[in-house]
Amino acid sequence: MLPSYVGSRPISARSAYLWWEGSWSLLQTIAFTLTLLYQAQTAHLNPAQLLLVGAVLEATCFIFEIPTSIVADLHSRRLSALIGAVVVGVGILVQGLFPAFWPILLAQVVWGIGFTFISGSVDAWITDEVGAEHVQTLFTRYQQQHLALTFVGILIAGVLGQFGLRTPMLVAGGGYLVLAVVMAPLMPETRFKPTPAEEQRHWDQLRATFLTAVRAARRRGVVRSFTAIAVLAGVSSEVFDRLWTAHVIDTFRLPAVGGLSGATTWFTIYALIGALLSLAVSLVANRIAGDRINATHPTKLLASLVLVQVTGIICFAGFGALWPALAAMWIRDAARNLSYPVQSAWLNRNIGSEARATTISVTSQADALGQVVGGPTLGVLASRTSIPIAMTVSALLYAPAAALYARIRPAGQGDADLPPV
Repeated sequence: MLPSYVGSRPISARSAYLWWEGSWSLLQTIAFTLTLLYQAQTAHLNPAQLLLVGAVLEATCFIFEIPTSIVADLHSRRLSALIGAVVVGVGILVQGLFPAFWPILLAQVVWGIGFTFISGSVDAWITDEVGAEHVQTLFTRYQQQHLALTFVGILIAGVLGQFGLRTPMLVAGGGYLVLAVVMAPLMPETRFKPTPAEEQRHWDQLRATFLTAVRAARRRGVVRSFTAIAVLAGVSSEVFDRLWTAHVIDTFRLPAVGGLSGATTWFTIYALIGALLSLAVSLVANRIAGDRINATHPTKLLASLVLVQVTGIICFAGFGALWPALAAMWIRDAARNLSYPVQSAWLNRNIGSEARATTISVTSQADALGQVVGGPTLGVLASRTSIPIAMTVSALLYAPAAALYARIRPAGQGDADLPPV
């Protein structure tokens, strides 16, 4: 999804953000809709290897998250995003070109480094450009666009997958490279002020930016709570996200309805239904509960959405019939998708501009840490007991996040007011 008015002059920040994120959503969906199926059926990865692939990806994100985000805060958030698109594209191409365990493992390192250039930088860039007070509605609009383009991307992935499970990744990997080239002249960066070259004592500046972000994460309030919640989310999510496909294949018999058959077709259909449900939930929720979604402190909403996700995981793991299990998964995914723009806007409102990308990356790093710790640990549990038991435990580990959301209270002075380090 690229602008029809490609040229050499920047466009408005809002338009650039929606074009960028829309293109990213489309390419990401094309690349990853059938990735787990590709890894299991084409590359023949076993469950232990699937979890190791995920652990390597998250460990890479954990290691590189802060250094790359500090670069974004010191030099250019726009440039960081463009670099990330190129590196992500290369990583996806490596995975699609070489369907074997070690190349796929290497691809996770490349892809993970690229993602850390993106993580935090895009949100920080657009928050500076439009202002923290206006970013909530833009994030919500992006999320709805994301869900709609996810539907389109799933259809494209399903069609491309008929030519081979690697084909969607090859198309999407090349698409990321094109995205970087096309968007480079279009993305404005007018309100971010990089540190002048003559004032950049790199190690001192890196240290100061990092400490500002760490102090925000440690300070009582929204950012510290979000950091703790990110750890719980990471611990919980890795087993479900990596093994739900294997659970469906191993536990249920795929339907044969009319001419519809084969794992590629059915997993495309499952993804389409999930995307449609998430989009419908987002649109309805914004219509009937817009005041809660756009609230300055949406504590009750996010706490409730955590409980919905926990219930969805437990039901998916426990149901013995295919369609009820899938319905539970789709409800869980819809709740997670609905919560994303709300918590992103809430977090951005409570971070000072001087270290915004780095602070966001601290929370992303907390999520990666949770996945590095939780993935292998719950993977061992899954191999010694069963995937449903490991999923149930992961859901229970995430449940305390609801209490953390519920207990956040507006502070008299927000994290955005942190004094300089």
